[in-house]
Amino acid sequence: MKKTIRRLILPGLLVLVAIFFIRCSSSPDWKKTNKDLIKEYALTERKIPGLPKTKISSNLEPGKVSSLDNIAATELSPGVSARLYWGSGTMTALLELEPGAEIKEETLASDRLVFVLEGTIDQLIDGSFINMISRKREEPDGTHSLTPRIDFVYLEKGSKNAVKAGPSGAKLLEVYSPVRIDYLEKTGVANIPEEAVDLKNLSVPNITPDKVYDLYDLQLTELVEGSNSRLVTGRNMQISFISMDPGALFAHHIHPEEQTMLVLRGGCSEILLDTEQDMSENSVVLIPGNMVHGAKIGPLGCDAVDIFWPARNDYSEKEKARMEAYHNIIPKDAELELVIDGTKTEPGLTFAEGPKWMNGKIYFSNMYFDQDWNGDPRKSSTVEMDPDGTYRNITRGRMQTNGLYPYRNGNLLVCDMLGHRVVEMTTGGRIVRVVADSYNGKPLDGPNDIITDAKGGIYFTDPQFTPDAVKNQPGRTVYYISPKGEMTRIVEPNEFAMPNGVILSPDGKTLYINNTYDNESWYPVNTDKDNYIWAYDVNEDGTISNGRQFARLFLTENVLDRQGRSTSADGMAIDKKGNLYVATYYGVQIFNQEGDFIGMINLPNFPVSLCFGDDDMKTLYIVSYNWVYKIRTNMEGFVQYL
Repeated sequence: MKKTIRRLILPGLLVLVAIFFIRCSSSPDWKKTNKDLIKEYALTERKIPGLPKTKISSNLEPGKVSSLDNIAATELSPGVSARLYWGSGTMTALLELEPGAEIKEETLASDRLVFVLEGTIDQLIDGSFINMISRKREEPDGTHSLTPRIDFVYLEKGSKNAVKAGPSGAKLLEVYSPVRIDYLEKTGVANIPEEAVDLKNLSVPNITPDKVYDLYDLQLTELVEGSNSRLVTGRNMQISFISMDPGALFAHHIHPEEQTMLVLRGGCSEILLDTEQDMSENSVVLIPGNMVHGAKIGPLGCDAVDIFWPARNDYSEKEKARMEAYHNIIPKDAELELVIDGTKTEPGLTFAEGPKWMNGKIYFSNMYFDQDWNGDPRKSSTVEMDPDGTYRNITRGRMQTNGLYPYRNGNLLVCDMLGHRVVEMTTGGRIVRVVADSYNGKPLDGPNDIITDAKGGIYFTDPQFTPDAVKNQPGRTVYYISPKGEMTRIVEPNEFAMPNGVILSPDGKTLYINNTYDNESWYPVNTDKDNYIWAYDVNEDGTISNGRQFARLFLTENVLDRQGRSTSADGMAIDKKGNLYVATYYGVQIFNQEGDFIGMINLPNFPVSLCFGDDDMKTLYIVSYNWVYKIRTNMEGFVQYL
């Protein structure tokens, strides 16, 4: 009998001992370790004046990585379940809504931010239901180019809230502050305070309540080197959608604000006190104020949602500086305008490229590609467009033109890509002469982008982006044609994996070349050019020297997942102050003359190329597959008119 009792009691005692030690390794004991580490790393502990004691205990163990999958789902209403985690001042809810499921009308006792991660909802906003959507990024090919979208809205305490899921259901990310007491009750938590305590010192939101935003319209703000974030600040909380670069290292640091972190993609080794803990998709952790932490980012990079209570003023100041720099170029009231929807107009547009402004009109190539990037000159044209969007073909079915550039006597320099040549053409479509069609006695492969210098010399790229199985030249390269017609290869073959966009600084002293693809298993060339724009000094004879990294282009999550370095950098434009505008998968990325990132213009489809236009040369025209857009700027564009 004694043995039986011992067999029953001993396992229970072991469990209790284990629980005891687990609890002792967290809660009060972490604070002693933390103080030692603060001293060891010479960190300065700060307190936030007036921060209330909320009497709410988190369901996450401080400094202990867990998984969202280990948090039991809570039914909030029929067809609506949520995985909830919270700290002292914020609650995060990952909601799954079945098709047609509803959250009945309620009066919010907390500020609420809701992000549509998947599907669609009708959200009650100021008395009316507004449709909000999410969409995934399309893997780009010759016909697909959708960029992602995440709609979100900020509803303040006291607002009416109700949600109806769309026909495919929805997945939502909700953030509340203060913590919702009714949600705590639904989870079955004991010792719940009667009411949630709010902050006394509220922050100034960076968004307008009751207005629907697309998360991708928010600018990326550099928080520290290797870390950029889209920040959403409410009155008493701050959500940071952070993207951290592969291999980045974030040293031990502290801040007084409470933080929760949820990994959305990629992963890292999170430094928490004196431990390193792996975090991957759906990993979650609570980092109390002034806890020592850091991170070592994995090879895929790491995208996460950091939620701070209260909002971090240092982050808000960084964002303010970013927005000031961006709005120096793109006015606050500027909006992207659709000029042409080539899926509806006649003649239709299939893949717009190479736009340039000349004599009051935009000229661009209407290239044809099928889904597998097969071109067909018989289905291609060159287009003349008026600023109001009225357009007409000036050539049709003769060439698959690509990059264009204004030339002498009101003519155009034209890259006839599949014709393996560069030609001079009138705006009526008549070819005046062949400028170049061979090098070292062999045909060119596929001229792509083109510019002139002040002396009449011509630069053009040839990335061999043609269907020919056997190429004529030894590799992808860039050429220069002197004013006397002498042609020189100025970049070693395959020095770039795919040299595409090319442009000169306004003073003609610097040549910029971008790189479309790199480090891809399906692409035949890998180089050290990666996801950078490269700058070169221009020599007196038009050749180049002193190649260097100028600007680092952002990579999309699908490229990072496969450890590629492809940006799809294509056409570029430059203004008279030397700010550079680059069409990429991610959007139009803008850099100043030092190569510092300024901001990004988000489009529904990824942009292919762009140019400045209008009488004052302050409108940026952007071509994007079947569409043409424009947006006003504060800058005057530069074009080398001869």
